[in-house]
Amino acid sequence: MMTLLRLPMVMVLAGLLGLAGCSSQRPAALYQLDSGNPGQPRQAGMAVLLGPVSVADYLQRETLLQRQPDGSLRASTEGRWAGSLSSDIDQLLLRQLAWRLDSQRIMLAPTANNFTPDVQVLLSITRLDSGSDQPAVLDAQWRLIDRRGQVRDNKIVHLEEKHAGSAAAQVQAQGVLLQRLAEQLSASLKPLGNQAVADEPRKAPAQARKDDAPEKSKIPLATPIRTDMEVFRF
Repeated sequence: MMTLLRLPMVMVLAGLLGLAGCSSQRPAALYQLDSGNPGQPRQAGMAVLLGPVSVADYLQRETLLQRQPDGSLRASTEGRWAGSLSSDIDQLLLRQLAWRLDSQRIMLAPTANNFTPDVQVLLSITRLDSGSDQPAVLDAQWRLIDRRGQVRDNKIVHLEEKHAGSAAAQVQAQGVLLQRLAEQLSASLKPLGNQAVADEPRKAPAQARKDDAPEKSKIPLATPIRTDMEVFRF
């Protein structure tokens, strides 16, 4: 009988110890990409539509993944992303491009129908990860489309950045890679901004008005007068 009475008490104590153990565990750290210190654009500048920006499926999650030496990926036990990684990437690139191009007219797709960009950036990010013993790696491709729908530039990018190994250092290195991507992208966009005005179709010159027509010669034409002999009067 005493054994039966002690059994529930043991279960209660075990539960309390389990709760105490859970409460003593440190909560997982939350991380966001570092966008650096981009300045505020001061001019209207060239109009750029950034996007759609496609991100690899394996990055569409809050889990902070760790690249292993054999190439596999494992969920980090040190932390996770604080929200949407795709949204962080969009905002980082937007701020970096606006600063580097010194333009207030950098918009994320989709945007209002009345916004006519000089250039549209189609960007695909197929890899963005790192590991405690693996460098941060970024693989991306962009295409630049002008206002006539012509492809003006196409580039495949592979970037790597070393780090100290901790989760915080890895996240910082990934942010640096995206900043370097924005730097290369802005360098390709700048020449197209200068050509945007030059590429505008020129209007055909208006037909000359009657008032602008050259004056007729004031010298009268010779008028023949019929007499016995042909005389010309001026």
